[in-house]
Amino acid sequence: MTEAVEREAMEFDVVIVGGGPAGLTAACRLMQLAEKAGEELSVCLVEKGSEIGAHILSGAVVDPRALDELFPDWAERGAPLNNPVTDDEVYWLPTADNKVRIPGFLVPKDTHNDGNHAISLGNLCRWLGEQAEAMGVNLFPGFAAAEILYDEHGAVNGVATGDLGVSRSGEKKGSFTPGYELRAKYTMFAEGCRGHLGKQLMAKFDLEKDSATQHYAIGLKELWDVEPDKHVPGKVVHSIGWPLSSGRGSTGGAFLYHLENQQVVIGIIVDLSYVNPYLSPFHELQRLKLHPLYRSTFEGGKRVSYGARAIVKGGLPALPELTVPGAVLIGDDAGFLNFLKIKGSHTAMKSGMLAAEAVHAKLAASPEGGEAVPEYAEKFESSWLHAELKRARNAGPAMHKFGMLGGAAFTWIDQTLFGGKLPFTLKDPVPDHATLAPAEKSKPIDYPKPDGKLTFDKLSSVFLSNTNHEEDQPVHLVLSDPDIPIKHNLPKFAEPAQRYCPAAVYEVVEENGESRFQINAQNCVHCKTCDIKDPAQNITWVVPEGGGGPTYPNM
Repeated sequence: MTEAVEREAMEFDVVIVGGGPAGLTAACRLMQLAEKAGEELSVCLVEKGSEIGAHILSGAVVDPRALDELFPDWAERGAPLNNPVTDDEVYWLPTADNKVRIPGFLVPKDTHNDGNHAISLGNLCRWLGEQAEAMGVNLFPGFAAAEILYDEHGAVNGVATGDLGVSRSGEKKGSFTPGYELRAKYTMFAEGCRGHLGKQLMAKFDLEKDSATQHYAIGLKELWDVEPDKHVPGKVVHSIGWPLSSGRGSTGGAFLYHLENQQVVIGIIVDLSYVNPYLSPFHELQRLKLHPLYRSTFEGGKRVSYGARAIVKGGLPALPELTVPGAVLIGDDAGFLNFLKIKGSHTAMKSGMLAAEAVHAKLAASPEGGEAVPEYAEKFESSWLHAELKRARNAGPAMHKFGMLGGAAFTWIDQTLFGGKLPFTLKDPVPDHATLAPAEKSKPIDYPKPDGKLTFDKLSSVFLSNTNHEEDQPVHLVLSDPDIPIKHNLPKFAEPAQRYCPAAVYEVVEENGESRFQINAQNCVHCKTCDIKDPAQNITWVVPEGGGGPTYPNM
């Protein structure tokens, strides 16, 4: 193992971990408040991707409400919201060949997309990064926050970035460079869904002790160049039903968004509460493209990018406590996504703004820092964000409890007849990792072989994600017990990691008549699904070297 090294330390008023919409919005709002108050404020944002936007993947249909508040003149500033939704369709797919369009009056109001924009969230984050840098924020892309720092009183006082140039065996290579200590009066964790450090913070301070069980999905997405006559800028299509089936213990939905420049994205969201261990979310996406609703759009087109990420979907009941001494959780690190709207960008941005306002006020009152910020939770509870999430709180649990169609019917009644104000809150206490049925009681799924035109294999897909890791570095997918995959997961669940991973990271290899669990960590697209779905909770995702992972273009 590597010996302890001396790290260079830098001091800031605020350190933000994560260059997604929550972190970047928080940084911008902090600088706005400092400018208004006529004061100097040092803010550092550290991002593990090689550049701002490199690891950003979302649908994305963006509700501009939070952006309107942050930068009312965002259009004049050149924000990349140039593709308003022009057509908003929702379908039920009962079979592989049939479709039923759901009338608009049967779609809950919050699921409609009037006034929203079908865009690349990665490009929006790049633009937000430009705004933040112009305002004086120190942006450090390519540096992964690997450790939380605490002061002598146990308060968070910053993070340390990971060392670079460490071999797989833990030895220093010739390129070794120690990480940095980024010390701060307040630290804001905005790592996205299932954040590595946010997860540690929740465990250390027991932040979920009063929360409902958190639930997740995996979202997979492809970006295509399509033929001009098949492109309808601003068209948005959502579907529920095939290829997923609540009868097979799998729920979720699909989406197709027409972007700018003759590009279209297609994706599927698979709830990680699924039951059949033979289910492969990646192959469900490939099957989806064969449905007549989607197929015609992509015939004659070219796939240009692919990616996947986990989605936090527990909503308001599953939110943890938001603050500990010296730190706050924002965006998907806490779980602010609105499952009913199928959106998390505007909610992440609003959470970042609320936290920035609370932290800025706290710095004014207690310049030394290190305190909890209960004002953040108070601001949240009196905001439109809380009202929106409260209205949507039953949508996700209803899908779990009643299946796709039953859940959709319940949600329509809840939203349309009661305005999301039913006097009870549904809950699903079973965590996603505990839902798998034994393999012997499950039916294997026969997925069609890829044709190389509409459907593809995992490795060619990972290639399009531009994923790269330095091969000789410590494996960032850590097994608590290396024997569990073969001795427990393989006989009981046919080792589901082979299938739930969307990037061919995990394999069961046969050698000399024996099975061996192989981890191809260089393929990892940082989706975090393994950290969530492994039935033994034996896999922990930790940050690799900064700059590693996918480099998404305009996903």
